[in-house]
Amino acid sequence: MTTAVFTPTVAVTMTPSAVKHVLKQVNRQAQAKGIRLAIRKSGCSGFKYETQWAEDVAADDKIFHIDGVDVYVKEEHLALVNGIEIDFVTEGVNSVFLFRNPNATAECGCGESFTVS
Repeated sequence: MTTAVFTPTVAVTMTPSAVKHVLKQVNRQAQAKGIRLAIRKSGCSGFKYETQWAEDVAADDKIFHIDGVDVYVKEEHLALVNGIEIDFVTEGVNSVFLFRNPNATAECGCGESFTVS
């Protein structure tokens, strides 16, 4: 009998549009090392995505290196965002991050919050 160690893959990806936008913005922020993706309890569905410029690295951060962009995610949020794709879209005069999260089982009508089972 043999044993095998299974290490699940944890992934965060970004579209080329999101990478381009973040690189442009990080280059304007003197202290920014990358972007932080966080999850907060909020909204009508339960959780909300938050992004901010990452200026420091915490001991519990997982760092995803994506085409020159570092994405920081706290370990406690990994289960909620595993497999997520971050996109940056422009609709009319508005530009926003769009999150495609395979863990989300429902989203509120306005798209600001999500639920996981």
